[in-house]
Amino acid sequence: DNVDLGDLMFSLCYLPTAGRLTITIIKARNLKAMDITGASDPYVKVSLMCEGRRLKKRKTSIKRNTLNPVYNEAIVFDVPPENIDQINLSIAVMDYDRVGHNEIIGVCQVGNDAESLGRDHWNEMLSYPRKPIAHWHPLAEVR
Repeated sequence: DNVDLGDLMFSLCYLPTAGRLTITIIKARNLKAMDITGASDPYVKVSLMCEGRRLKKRKTSIKRNTLNPVYNEAIVFDVPPENIDQINLSIAVMDYDRVGHNEIIGVCQVGNDAESLGRDHWNEMLSYPRKPIAHWHPLAEVR
């Protein structure tokens, strides 16, 4: 059941005064190979969710032919402090394909509704405003 899809490291930082939520996609490791070549062309897609609806989405650049990509790319969302409790981030590591569909390698969630680590990371971010908090998150299969 527990397929190892790899891990994603990102930091979360919230500036309550500016109402700015920054997620910095740092790097991934041991991603599952999606291509025949035994590698993938991974990029990361971050969706800002509110009550199950996607409000905004952003993505990183594509890193060619690697299972251990390094991104160091910051993605900023405007989230007013009064809304921060209804927000979740849905993070998907995708494999870019020139032909056909881009496939999802794995996903993770952070926010109030997330499970264990995703919720802990979120709460830690809220406890230390203006400070980037980075953690590794294991990728899960899409349910």
